[in-house]
Amino acid sequence: MIVAVYGDWVLDSDVPLWARVPVVPAVGLQVVASVVLLGGALAERQRRPSAVWLSLAVAASLVLAVFPLVRHNYGLWAVGPAVTVAIGASFLSPRPRTALIICAVILALVPGGAVSLAAGDGQTAYAVLFPAGLVAFTVWTVLGPLWAWRIAGRLDRARLLEAEVAVKDERLRFASDLHDIQGHHLQVIAMKAELASRRTATDPAGAAAEMQEIRQLCSDALRDTRAVVRGIRRTTLDEELANSARVLAAAGVDARTHLEPGVRDLELSESARTLLGLVVREATTNVLRHSHAGSVEVDHRVSDGRLRLRITNDGADSALGPSDGTGLNGLADRFRATGGELTWARVAGGRFEVIAVLPAGTTTEGPGTPPGFAGPPG
Repeated sequence: MIVAVYGDWVLDSDVPLWARVPVVPAVGLQVVASVVLLGGALAERQRRPSAVWLSLAVAASLVLAVFPLVRHNYGLWAVGPAVTVAIGASFLSPRPRTALIICAVILALVPGGAVSLAAGDGQTAYAVLFPAGLVAFTVWTVLGPLWAWRIAGRLDRARLLEAEVAVKDERLRFASDLHDIQGHHLQVIAMKAELASRRTATDPAGAAAEMQEIRQLCSDALRDTRAVVRGIRRTTLDEELANSARVLAAAGVDARTHLEPGVRDLELSESARTLLGLVVREATTNVLRHSHAGSVEVDHRVSDGRLRLRITNDGADSALGPSDGTGLNGLADRFRATGGELTWARVAGGRFEVIAVLPAGTTTEGPGTPPGFAGPPG
């Protein structure tokens, strides 16, 4: 705006050279100072304005005001000062900002009116009112987008924080469940072990009985731990799709799910739903941890008696390869054991794609325990 409005005046041959020449460097200085100061106002954590750049902006504004005002250009002289006032106001708290804007609008009434009255050119009303209105309008056009920018930044940070809190809540829940299961078992095992060690010399039979109980307690602890893990990892596809949509939405990612009508009517085995649910969970976790995705698409359909689940996102990290991590690799082994297939790769358009295929009649679980959540981007 500064370059456009003052550039037209500088190129006007009717304006004397002595008035145009000082305006050229002042325009350049005003533009640079405005960019630097606005950069600080747009930063995630707003910085205090540089006193040097603010002083240079004020000095340039004075030059841009004086020479057009001397030439009785009442519509131009207030542009530079108005921009400086608007940028300066963006660094103030509400009450000082309001005071600065009111004072600037009132002061803008004086210079043009005084010059017009002294010259007797009959433009006093225009010379008084237009600069004041220009200051108010410029402040509104600068502060409005700045306010919207800051609100959008706060909302974005709130979404990221909500996603992090959701992950931490899940970790705390698992830790609590594990503590509840293991705390009692470990305490009793420790007590039994100490009792057995004391009875070894005096009562070997009693010590042996205590050791037998310790063995049983260890088996119970292992069984309960596996139950906790299965409670976390064994889940249904529908639950994971709903959870994925919720978590991705909290992180500001647009998640879209396309389910072929026949999929809902198909009676899937528990193992098939578990495997497909784990794929959705793994892909969702990798999107949050390893990508900068703005959108995720989930497509689930039946083709030639095989279930096909495809998950794509538009934020793949090119620095990572498909072999990094163990999450998807471990799932791929389980899919192969059930006659299915799990593949992932980058595709055209900077997208990352995970495709899971299972026979519609899958009934076996596959070897090994469910894999961890670490894995390649996806």
